[in-house]
Amino acid sequence: MINFKKLLFTLLVALVGGFVALLSYTRFFDDPKIVTVPQDQPMKYASFPTSSTASFPDLTFAAENSIHAVVHIQVMQKGNYYSSNNLLDYLFGDGSNRSQQMPMRQGSGSGVIISPDGLIVTNNHVIDDADEIKVILNDKREFKAKRIGTDPSTDIALLKVDAGNLPVLKFSNSDNLKLGEWVLAVGNPFNLTSTVTAGIVSAKSRDIQINPDQMRIEAFIQTDAAVNPGNSGGALVNTQGELVGINTAIASQTGSYSGYSFAIPANIVQKVVADLKEYGEVQRALLNVEIRDVTAEVAKENNLSKIEGVFIGKVVQGGAADLAGLKDKDIIISVDGIDVNSTSELQEQISKHRPGNKVTVVVKRDNKRQPFNVTLRNKHGDTEIVKGDSSDDIFGAKFVAISDRDKDKLSIRNGIKITELGNGKFKDAGIKEGFIIIQVNKTVISEVDEFKRIIKNSRGGILVEGIYPNGEVAYYVFGINSR
Repeated sequence: MINFKKLLFTLLVALVGGFVALLSYTRFFDDPKIVTVPQDQPMKYASFPTSSTASFPDLTFAAENSIHAVVHIQVMQKGNYYSSNNLLDYLFGDGSNRSQQMPMRQGSGSGVIISPDGLIVTNNHVIDDADEIKVILNDKREFKAKRIGTDPSTDIALLKVDAGNLPVLKFSNSDNLKLGEWVLAVGNPFNLTSTVTAGIVSAKSRDIQINPDQMRIEAFIQTDAAVNPGNSGGALVNTQGELVGINTAIASQTGSYSGYSFAIPANIVQKVVADLKEYGEVQRALLNVEIRDVTAEVAKENNLSKIEGVFIGKVVQGGAADLAGLKDKDIIISVDGIDVNSTSELQEQISKHRPGNKVTVVVKRDNKRQPFNVTLRNKHGDTEIVKGDSSDDIFGAKFVAISDRDKDKLSIRNGIKITELGNGKFKDAGIKEGFIIIQVNKTVISEVDEFKRIIKNSRGGILVEGIYPNGEVAYYVFGINSR
């Protein structure tokens, strides 16, 4: 009986304790909140926006506006070269002609029509050494093209076809291009005519050291638009269908596209084209300084407060920079208000000018900025316009000094090349277009002016020694006083 009473008492205490605990919890703590996730809403990462308003640009207008102004260029190098009046035959033989049969070489590239009457710009390396140049329009019409001029230092060539009312591309200010801006590459890769690819501008003023010319200017626009062999000389256009560059090279370990392509900026192209049309030779303006990029090491050595600009290692005495007051170890910060932070950027800005032009160059000296008015000079050290030698006709032929590419390929140090050959003593002697004159009367020839001077002072016979682009060495002898 006593045990039953104890058990009943314990049960009663437990009930009372439970009631007190429940009352305390509901009195002093909030009700729990339940969050319900609707089943029709997918999960999203917190770092992603819930919606996107971004969209790709419409590139159809740019493609339609440019495709008809980009041409297919086919080049041919003749296989037959004759060494008529060979020196050995002249002295010991019967003087008959000898010939060597070589296979026909062909190549192709692209070009851009820049005037309704048939002016076409392309890369110099597309038409270099070509004996015949054929241009095929987007409507499949074909024309034989004539060289107007070439500039190996920028890898630009200007051609002309006999046609009218052609579609053209308008030049745009390539200085206004921005990183990340959409562009189109238009050309004829692998002979696939009228091909358009898209990408963005990934870098500017890129120097990839692909041009072997000693006076080379490289300030390429780098893009990720797909470019392949055959695209060289084609158009790089913006979303308005305006020409911003000429596609020239690719970064590749295989010979085909692997991520990046490079184009010559339109501002450089436009200036080169204008010079070739007006003077027959590019008017190269010079500051007459030795320069290099400003690096952390250069900044430390010269106590510079900031890594910027282009370092002047040496100012050439009597040159444009020297006469304007620039000094060794000055840092060039800008040209005509445009900042320059690499040698390629500086060269790009100077290359837009001609000898005699005045530019405002801001330099940092003792960590203080100073402006200087510089009158640019030509390769001869003065401010005169340089007349193109290629326009001079000698014995029915026109010439240009050979490029470093020709020198390397043929293992020669000097020479002038026949770019056009009409009726005259050269043609009568059996000399063919493309022949490179290395010596005349045992005198080394490096420039057209040297050749003209020797011819002017010669009496009697002329001995011409040289080489053809296929490597065949030839000698020619003819009289100066007889046709």
